[in-house]
Amino acid sequence: MTRRRSGILLHISSLPGPYGIGTLGREAYRFARQLQAAGQRCWQVLPLGPTSFQDSPYQSFSTYAGNPYFIDLEQLVEEGLLRKEELSAIDWGDTPRYVDYGKIYENRFAVLRRAFDRGYAAAKGEVEAFAAENRWLGDYALFMALKGRFGMRSWMDWPDEDIRLRRPEALKRYTALLEEEIRFYQYLQYLFFRQWRALKAYVNGLGISLIGDLPIYVAMDSADVWTEPEFFQLDEHCVPTEVSGVPPDYFNEDGQLWGNPLYDYDRMAADGYGWWIRRLEGASRLFDVVRIDHFRGLESYWAVPYGEKTAKNGRWRKGPGMALVGVLTGWFPQLQMIAEDLGFLTPEVRQLLSDSGLPGMKVLQFAFDPREPSSYLPHTYDRRCVCYAGTHDNETLCQWEECAPEESLAFAREYLGLGEEQRLNWGILRAGMASVADTFIAPLQDYLELGAEGRMNEPGTSQGNWRWRLLSGELSEALIERIARMTRLYGRD
Repeated sequence: MTRRRSGILLHISSLPGPYGIGTLGREAYRFARQLQAAGQRCWQVLPLGPTSFQDSPYQSFSTYAGNPYFIDLEQLVEEGLLRKEELSAIDWGDTPRYVDYGKIYENRFAVLRRAFDRGYAAAKGEVEAFAAENRWLGDYALFMALKGRFGMRSWMDWPDEDIRLRRPEALKRYTALLEEEIRFYQYLQYLFFRQWRALKAYVNGLGISLIGDLPIYVAMDSADVWTEPEFFQLDEHCVPTEVSGVPPDYFNEDGQLWGNPLYDYDRMAADGYGWWIRRLEGASRLFDVVRIDHFRGLESYWAVPYGEKTAKNGRWRKGPGMALVGVLTGWFPQLQMIAEDLGFLTPEVRQLLSDSGLPGMKVLQFAFDPREPSSYLPHTYDRRCVCYAGTHDNETLCQWEECAPEESLAFAREYLGLGEEQRLNWGILRAGMASVADTFIAPLQDYLELGAEGRMNEPGTSQGNWRWRLLSGELSEALIERIARMTRLYGRD
C-alpha cells in the first residue's frame, strides 16, 4: 500500500433499498459511483458470510459462503425468476433505517426458494460447474440442509450421532435423502457469487479496491468445524475443550467470552497450515485487500474452559506466530493484507507485526487520553499503517463526543486545533486524512454526523447490533463534494 489513498467503511447490509436489507444490486453500484465521486479508492465491508447467532457477520455458518440475504432480488425479477408483486406483498420491516432480521429470516428464504424452483433447471450445468470449482460447497450445502432437517439446531445438538460425527454411511444416506435441499443451497451460492463477481468487477473498474474482513475464528456451529473437526480443540465427542475470548480489562471486568472453538495449531502445522491457505484463498477471491481480524491472537490467545459463563478464568496460550503468518504471506505474495493489531499489545505481538511486514491499524478514537502517551496520535505514525477514524465496534465520532470524559474532549480539541463551536468529528476525519498513513478509512456514519442511532455494533451486547442502514438520498451531493475536497487537499485522490 504505497499510494496515499482513503476509503469508507460501509457493510453490504447497510446499503439502502426496498427489501429490508442492503444487497448486491442497484444501490451497491450507486454507492461505488459515489465513492469514486468523493475521491475514495477503498470500500471496506464486514465479513460476507451467512449469519447465524445474533446476526453477527463474525459468527457465520461458513468461512467460504456468501450471505443469501445479500442476493439482489430485483435482478432476479429482471431474469424472470421472481415477480415484483411477490416482493411488494411482503413485510420486510417497519423502517428503512434498521434491518429487521426476524422478518428477513421469515421471508427471504421463501422468496429465494421460488427463484430456485423457477431457475434451477436452466442453470443446472452452471451450478454444477460452480460446485466443482468450489470444493467447500458440497459440505456447506449438506450442512445447511441438515440444519433445516433438524430444526436449525446447532450441529452439536443433532439427534443423529452418526451424521453429527460424519460417519460415512450416514453421509451417504443423508446426501441422497436431502438431495433437493442440497441443490437449493448450492444454487443460492451460485447466485451470490455471480452477483458478487459482477459488482467487484464494476467497483474495480472505477479504480476502487474492496477491503474485507477475515475473522480470526470461525463459529462452532459452522460447516467449517463440522467438516474438519480434527483442526480444532475438540474432544472425542466433538465438544470443545476450551473456547475463545479476551481477558478482563479496564472496560470489562468479566472479559469477553466469544465462545468460538480454538484451533489445534499442532495438527494444522503438521498439515502445512493447509486449512488456513484454503481459507485465505477463498477470501482473496472476494477481496482485493484482506484485514486479518484479532491479529494479536496469532501470537498468543486467551483460552477459556468450555462451559464457563465469563472469560475470567481463561489463560494465555502460545499461538503459531510467524510459522503461520510466514506461510500465508509466502503463499499469497500479491495479496494485500492488514493486521488488526488492536487490544493488549505485548512486545511479542509488536515483534510479530514487524516480522510479518504487514501494516497495522491506528484508531483515532482511541488516541485522545491525556493521561498517557498514545501511539494512535497521528504525529507518532510511520507511513506503513492504516488509520481508521473508528471501527464497526466503536461509537460513532459524534456519539463519542457526547459521552467521552471532558478531559479527553479538551485534549482532542487542543490537539486538533478546534474551537468550541467546531464539530469534533470533522477535526478527527481531517486528522486522519492529513496523517502520513498510507491509507485512511472512516465509517460512513462519521461523515454523516450520526450519533448513537448510527452505531453498528456494541461489543458485549447481544441485541440491536448490525442493523444500521443508510437512507436513500442521505449521502448528498454536497457531502460527497466535501469529502472529495478534503481528499484532494491531503493528496489521497
